[in-house]
Amino acid sequence: MPRGPGLVDAFVELADTLVVGFDVVEFMHALSGRCMELLGAQAAGLMLADQRGSLRVIATSSEQARLLELFELETEEGPCLLCFRTGATVGDSDLSRDDPRWPRLAARAREAGFQSVHALPMRLRDEIVGVLNLCYASPGPLSDHDARIGQALADIATIGLLQERAIRQRQVLAEQLQSALTSRVLIEQAKGVLAERLQITPDVAFALLRAHARRYNRQLTQLANEVIAGSTEISSADG
Repeated sequence: MPRGPGLVDAFVELADTLVVGFDVVEFMHALSGRCMELLGAQAAGLMLADQRGSLRVIATSSEQARLLELFELETEEGPCLLCFRTGATVGDSDLSRDDPRWPRLAARAREAGFQSVHALPMRLRDEIVGVLNLCYASPGPLSDHDARIGQALADIATIGLLQERAIRQRQVLAEQLQSALTSRVLIEQAKGVLAERLQITPDVAFALLRAHARRYNRQLTQLANEVIAGSTEISSADG
């Protein structure tokens, strides 16, 4: 059964965090704390994949858990890495016995006070963005009930991260679009200035701008700005 604050309260709190101002690190730390309360884990941590697809430790509930997760990454062995590669839940229910899959991990985990560890994928369909790691002071498998709750928490984190990334990408796209529109206005103004100065058509003026920019390895927008300001002169010979 859920421990600590109610499951509904936990989901409401995490959902509010997503709506009110998303801070990735704060959200992940809150999630790791909720995992401990709801699933009875002695520690919890989250790893996220960077742009190159390598896992990085983002949040942990304790220093012992952080060091253990860093050890997994340094030695390239452990349930988190296997979970990330396969997209499936991976666990070691009894670290008192050395696991041939990761021979060095068990001793390090015991030193940190953990007897079992479980990793759940942060996944949306085929996209795996990270791993939720649960550490326990006693041996034993993760119950089906706790596994479902843990996966639901991992799913909330995944949705939040992908939503935040989509918003950021839309903002970048909007900024790029605005920059392109601003550049286009400057170029149109520069064409008009050149056409007036040289008594040529706007099409010929644009051809002169492009030719000058290519010849002197200049950005077209910057050159247009200088033409408007009168700090750069372009003649018909530039064509």
